[in-house]
Amino acid sequence: MIKVGITGGIGSGKSTVCRLFEQKGIAVYDSDRAAKRLMAEPGPLREALVRRFGPRTFCDDALDRKYLAEIVFRDSAALADLNALVHPAVMCDFDAWVGQQQGPYVVLESAILFDSGLEAMVDRTVAVVAPLELRIERTCRRDGCDAESVRRRIAAQTDDDTLCRRADFTLVNLFEQELQGAVDRLDRRFRFPGERLWS
Repeated sequence: MIKVGITGGIGSGKSTVCRLFEQKGIAVYDSDRAAKRLMAEPGPLREALVRRFGPRTFCDDALDRKYLAEIVFRDSAALADLNALVHPAVMCDFDAWVGQQQGPYVVLESAILFDSGLEAMVDRTVAVVAPLELRIERTCRRDGCDAESVRRRIAAQTDDDTLCRRADFTLVNLFEQELQGAVDRLDRRFRFPGERLWS
């Protein structure tokens, strides 16, 4: 079974792309959602988080995201420690999830595919990109935030040029109708990897 990693910055539309793949019956693993679940549920990762960040990491048996965010976004070493705990757990969970799926291929959605090491878990990578102003407009509309805060978030992420250089395929997300056609072509390529469909 082929494993396809899909990545893209905020407002690029990678979640839209993943939804289009799901509509084709392809299973999609949301790594961000999985990380939140794994951090919250009892187990080795939770115990490691408490050892590293203290008992306040969990309040009333729930992960205190605000407390954890205040620590890791002020301290790059703490963020590196958090990633070193969470990313291997996500990789293990993804591997187990793949074993339960059927079909010609599966999709791994991750905003930090290349930064987290998850790239090593997939066979093909797809970068979803869009013009900066369009990304800002989409994010402001979706999250109800101001443009400047979105610009700061984008600046903290891997830039589109780097994503395109590292990915096997690039999807430019301007209009969903055009995006559908691009997803259709990728779907056929992943379903029938031996065919020469397009370059």
